[in-house]
Amino acid sequence: MRYKVMILLLLSSFPSISQNCDVSLSGKVIDIHDGSILPGATLVISNTQEAVQTNLYGEYTFSNLCEGTYFIQVSHPLCLTRGFTVKISGDTTRDFKLEHHLEELNQILIEGKTFQNETESIFQNRISRAALDRYSSGSLGDALNSISGVSSLNTGNTVVKPVINGLHSSRVVIINNGVRMEDQEWGAEHAPNIDINSAGSISVIKGAGALQYGGNAVGGVIVANSKKAPVKDTLYGQTQFNAATNGRGSSFTSEITKAYKTGWYGSLQGTLKRFGDFQTPDYVLSNTGIFERNASIRFGLNQFDYGFEGYYSIFKNKIGILRASHIGGAQDQVRAINSSRPLIIGEFGYTIEPPKQDVTHHLARVKAFKEFNGLGKASLQYDFQRNNRLEFDIRRGSDANKASLDLALTTHTLLLDLDSEVSENLNLKTGIMARYQDNFADPETGVRRLIPDYEKYELGAYAIVDFKIRENWTVEAGGRFDYTYMDVFKFYRSSFWESRNYDELFPEIVVEESGNQLLTNPQLNFYNASATAGSTYSFDGEYKLFFNYSLASRAPNPSELFSEGLHHSASRIELGDLSFQSEISHKLALTFQRENSTFGFSINPYIHSIKDFIVIEPIEIQQTIRGNFQVWEYRQTNASLLGVDVDASLAFAKNLRFNHQFSLVKGYDRSRNQELIDMPPVNTKNELVYQNPKIYNLRLALQSEYVFRQNEFPNNNFEVFLPETETTELIDVSTPPNAYNLLNFNSNIDLNTTSKSKLTLGLTVSNLLNTSYRNYLNRLRFYADDLGRNFLLNLKLNY
Repeated sequence: MRYKVMILLLLSSFPSISQNCDVSLSGKVIDIHDGSILPGATLVISNTQEAVQTNLYGEYTFSNLCEGTYFIQVSHPLCLTRGFTVKISGDTTRDFKLEHHLEELNQILIEGKTFQNETESIFQNRISRAALDRYSSGSLGDALNSISGVSSLNTGNTVVKPVINGLHSSRVVIINNGVRMEDQEWGAEHAPNIDINSAGSISVIKGAGALQYGGNAVGGVIVANSKKAPVKDTLYGQTQFNAATNGRGSSFTSEITKAYKTGWYGSLQGTLKRFGDFQTPDYVLSNTGIFERNASIRFGLNQFDYGFEGYYSIFKNKIGILRASHIGGAQDQVRAINSSRPLIIGEFGYTIEPPKQDVTHHLARVKAFKEFNGLGKASLQYDFQRNNRLEFDIRRGSDANKASLDLALTTHTLLLDLDSEVSENLNLKTGIMARYQDNFADPETGVRRLIPDYEKYELGAYAIVDFKIRENWTVEAGGRFDYTYMDVFKFYRSSFWESRNYDELFPEIVVEESGNQLLTNPQLNFYNASATAGSTYSFDGEYKLFFNYSLASRAPNPSELFSEGLHHSASRIELGDLSFQSEISHKLALTFQRENSTFGFSINPYIHSIKDFIVIEPIEIQQTIRGNFQVWEYRQTNASLLGVDVDASLAFAKNLRFNHQFSLVKGYDRSRNQELIDMPPVNTKNELVYQNPKIYNLRLALQSEYVFRQNEFPNNNFEVFLPETETTELIDVSTPPNAYNLLNFNSNIDLNTTSKSKLTLGLTVSNLLNTSYRNYLNRLRFYADDLGRNFLLNLKLNY
């Protein structure tokens, strides 16, 4: 009997002897709220006390484990520690989610690494808060110019509009603190109404892959991410002061945040900016000052599985437009364009007179989220925006102080999103959107309204799925559908109505005839489908390959459809077309990236084809009672854009680094077999950076920016009759300016004033050699040079 028992015990021990104890558990530790990676997290297996830490990319690995069920405790600084039960059968991959909050006093834990991916298959460029601080006195467009493939369309130096891979305005979607900006973005001289000092970081997606933000982002998406508040009892803030020589002005911004360990938090932020007339190396740019005032308040509750946030901001900006860009008769127009200097040069001053813009933008948002077991994270958001745009022309008599353009745009948006983790390897993001918009063009201006009154209704729905085939290989696919309905009331001149053949194309929309005026009621419907598909593949520990195909569909904006009159701050007459159809865009993008502290790079080639592309071009000069103005007309064509963006960084030594950027984009009008207008010239930036943490974190950077001459452009020149001489003269509005090279310098040091506060001193010198140049994408290049040398002193106190 004894032998039988021994044999039975031996047989029962076979499974334990043969158990597989050579399996692994690996994955990432990420933030439950936004998916950002968490380097330095600690994972401990209970009972065994075996522990590992996540690396720079939030990755961990346990090796030589036995198959079975384990309880793992995961912790991270400023996170709530959590326990997880994991069943291991063979090599297992599992990501763990914690509730994480950045320590705002130091601004950012690991620069450029802690972020949320808006799309898995497109390489995204990001500007950290530390980098944004160097542009505190500038604009969103100024900061985005530091990214390869992103340039700007300028109206002088104060109106800076982002251009992504050659596309801008309504083709670029801007998200501000979770809200899609609706601020008359169709205008080439309408700058985004965002205070960059209120953003925690900014992301740029060069394509339409981020479908949750809309399907009409033909050019790309810019996301201004809000700062996070820690879940602990704390009070902290930041104050910045800037003073500049060019414009003889300054800016002041300050923010303070109060947070509690219960999850409640609140913050106040404000900015004041004032500059006078700016200068070229040789003369004053009269009437180019700026006066900007911004404020925001944010409060909310952030718990592990639920929370809410309320947010309100006001952005108020008064901008002067170069006085010499608004001329009188045809002879003056010819002289202005052909002259090497502005026809009007006054003394330096801070007064902002017509021509000018005065823009006020209100934004309010309420958002709540809730985690549901087995379903995912549901978010509900309502946001309200009101944009009031006033544009002032040079007028005489009793109308001298009356706006020539007065637009009030009101927008209400409701969003419902669901982010679900279907399985360990499969994530699904879905959402629906409803938006109502009302545009009111005040008729009391005494000037023909550029765009009419309208109401717009939008409905949208999307779904995006990303599946992790392997630990290093993720695929993504998504689709979106948007419906747009516009109810418009517009007056047309009978002569214009008939010249466009509208009397035969749209006779049914005429409501009333009064003399030479027709009141019409266009009711337009647009059905737009968008999609994305792509993949990300990692190999050899530091290489990544991104591939993405995106289909975008954009309905024409009100300016493209209905413009018929003088756009005052643009100093030109603009003509739209009621018969326009939606643009259909197809883009293929590939990115090859190496993440390495010694030598890293990314190469991003792309091909972009757009059917029914809407372009605006100059066609003639027209005389009005207010003077002579260029006429720019919209038309549709088929377009192709192709290009490449390159970023590279090489560390020569421990404290010395060389950074390189190169961007090229070519745009072609396939219907007319010619180049597209306003394509960014080839440009390259090379920067040498010295940074030494041991010497008060000293940073010295010298940058060379070379912009090539744009050699591919359409010929849009035209002739104008000069009554004074009874002759005809050719107006050259096409030939680009010469290439130029700018040297820029910036530096800063950190001084610990107390144990809990730090003072950063910075000095920036732009256009170090005071070079005279003209930028092809500056709409005022016909009349004046660009800015000369500028010294900028920056003081920043974290406390």
